[in-house]
Amino acid sequence: MGATSSAPAWLTFVESGAPDTVAAWSALGNAFAGVRALRGVLHERVTDGAAPRILAEQEVLAQALADALADVPDAALRMPGGEEEWNVAQTFAHATAARRFLPTWAAMAAAGSWPADDPPSVRPSIPGDANASRDELLILLGKSRRSQERAAELIGEHETQPCPLDHPLVGRLRCGDWLLFAGVHDLMHLEQLHRIADAHRGSV
Repeated sequence: MGATSSAPAWLTFVESGAPDTVAAWSALGNAFAGVRALRGVLHERVTDGAAPRILAEQEVLAQALADALADVPDAALRMPGGEEEWNVAQTFAHATAARRFLPTWAAMAAAGSWPADDPPSVRPSIPGDANASRDELLILLGKSRRSQERAAELIGEHETQPCPLDHPLVGRLRCGDWLLFAGVHDLMHLEQLHRIADAHRGSV
């Protein structure tokens, strides 16, 4: 289920440039209840040679994150961010870390450099710096964009190769799936950011 006529404007915009990511996010639903449906979308839309297309979608999501951050007032950066007990700055920094590391780890598998000793693992969510400024958060976002570009180059033509990275909620995915799943994670936090911005506007 993608964005509908009643969907918020931000989601309609994102879907126009990142339809595969929105389809995966919509299939997943809330609280990871739709893991099987998510896998179905990934297997349908992530094919060998798809990395450049998926990367283009992640660029749309990166811009959407930057726009959403710009819409959040400075005072709201220290307010609850919709994740754990974290504030907005911590949550945004966490989102940029996931954008960097999930595709990077998948690229290691695609390139045949997955370490036998001490392999990467998805640990419980870790918050970012609670006092990070808006500029610092945008720097982190920029790093994630460059990291994804490098990862996509390595994942290219290996998109359907199994990846040993194990996620506590979605399990193991293919290399290209992780590149797209990073965008699904973005959408979770985009929804939070827009909800926070809307709530702040309604309180002033």
